Amino acid sequence: MEFLIEYGLFLAKIVTVIVALMVLIGFIFANREQLKERVQGHISVTRLNDRYEQFKETLLEAVMEKHEFNQRKKQLAKDKKAEEKALAKKHKAAAKEKTSKEGNLGGETKEPQADAREAEKISDSTDGRKRIFVTHFNGDIKASELSRLREEITAILQVAEAGDEVLLCLESPGGMVANYGLAASQLARVRSAGIQLTIAVDKVAASGGYMMACVADRILAAPFAMLGSIGVLAQLPNFNRLLKRHDVDYELFTAGEFKRTVTMFGENTEEGREKFQSDLEEIHVLFQHFISEYRPNLDVAKVATGEVWFGQKALTMGLVDELKTSDEYLTDCAKHADLFQVEYKEKKNIAKKMGLAAEAGVESALTRLFSRLSAWRHHAQ
Repeated sequence: MEFLIEYGLFLAKIVTVIVALMVLIGFIFANREQLKERVQGHISVTRLNDRYEQFKETLLEAVMEKHEFNQRKKQLAKDKKAEEKALAKKHKAAAKEKTSKEGNLGGETKEPQADAREAEKISDSTDGRKRIFVTHFNGDIKASELSRLREEITAILQVAEAGDEVLLCLESPGGMVANYGLAASQLARVRSAGIQLTIAVDKVAASGGYMMACVADRILAAPFAMLGSIGVLAQLPNFNRLLKRHDVDYELFTAGEFKRTVTMFGENTEEGREKFQSDLEEIHVLFQHFISEYRPNLDVAKVATGEVWFGQKALTMGLVDELKTSDEYLTDCAKHADLFQVEYKEKKNIAKKMGLAAEAGVESALTRLFSRLSAWRHHAQ
């Protein structure tokens, strides 16, 4: 028995040492990854038409008789083959016409293989179908998805042409002024390139979120989406009296009259408060001017009160152009346009993945705890 106890203690020591080494190696590896230059992500493109068609076929297979579904499947394959044959013929004719024009202008004759490559690169616009590039932005207070949005807009603008459209599905309660100002500027790049920009809001586009939305040529909103909050907010606690009660001195050194207007630990002056309020008012004026530039028919003075409106009222106020969800808009467009969902995916190191997993675990545990406490309180009443 004593031997087993000693053996168990020996195994526990070995396991402890191994775990400690693994943790140490993990920290070293994570630090090395952070010191390295950030690994570039990649652009992922999904053709939403195919996705919707797959949904449709899956449901039809379940509800139709087997022989009817098989017959339909054969007919679809036959139609697709005929369509591809007609398209190839059109591309070949276009390439031949282009080669003929270049020959008449005295240009150099291209090799047959080069002509084939040129024919393959002909845009889908030759088929009379519009292209819509779809992307998403889920905003937080820091507009953390800004870097991803920049990459996606840059990628889209490499191929987008006149007649194409960019649809941004936007959800954001707003946040830091500089961050959301830059996010709005990224969307302005689309309009500057002459590409139609549509923004769909299913839940909320408030404050900085609406600053982004107003850049669009057209804003769609779900009936119960929340829009507006055209105002500026800043708040901070002040612990000066608490520090004084405990005989704690706080000293702040600055160069410049208004380098620091209000502080959390020092005694705020009336002059400092007035300057801080003046800065907020200036940002508010800039916010209003920005909205007026992109939505000149909107009575900005009427809506720039910091209030939030739901879909129908927002439509009446002129904050949005149409009541429609993003799903409804996309499925309608899929009938006459090619939809491409564009997403920039960043590679995450091990430390970041572990951090995200831990964050998700804590959030899930707190949600379950809150639900149980609510249920217990309801039962107690």
